[in-house]
Amino acid sequence: MTKQIGAQSEVVFHFTIKLEDGSVADSTQLQGKPAKLTMGDGSLTPTFEACLMGLSEGDSHSFDLGPDDAFGPVNPNNIHYMDRSKFATDMTLEEGAIVAFTQPNGTEIPGILRNIAGDSVTVDFNHPLAGHGVTFEVEILTVDSAASAPESVTT
Repeated sequence: MTKQIGAQSEVVFHFTIKLEDGSVADSTQLQGKPAKLTMGDGSLTPTFEACLMGLSEGDSHSFDLGPDDAFGPVNPNNIHYMDRSKFATDMTLEEGAIVAFTQPNGTEIPGILRNIAGDSVTVDFNHPLAGHGVTFEVEILTVDSAASAPESVTT
């Protein structure tokens, strides 16, 4: 009998996220350490969780997701133009660099420096994969039987 992923399952799995051109954006296999999550804990988007739902231990699957279903479209409201004086004077600013910004509540949010022109710095607070379609490849290693959906029964 195979343990299937259900709403509260604890799942250990490998994943690879590839961009439209086939390049790897992230992979637990490259890092040599699988991911672990409890379904519904918010660590994956609902769309990514929906891809896992119903898969069983030992399953490998590939899902193609458009930008709206993966990391969302690029939101122009998340692109900000800041004055160079807002950055530390000894900080080297380079296009493509990721800088941590402290929000008013004290949490940090990463921003990608998209353009530096004179005293103007364009910072993009969108997810780095926003606007991209991706291929989400998974290999399910284990499903916690205590939290998983009822086991499949063949009659």
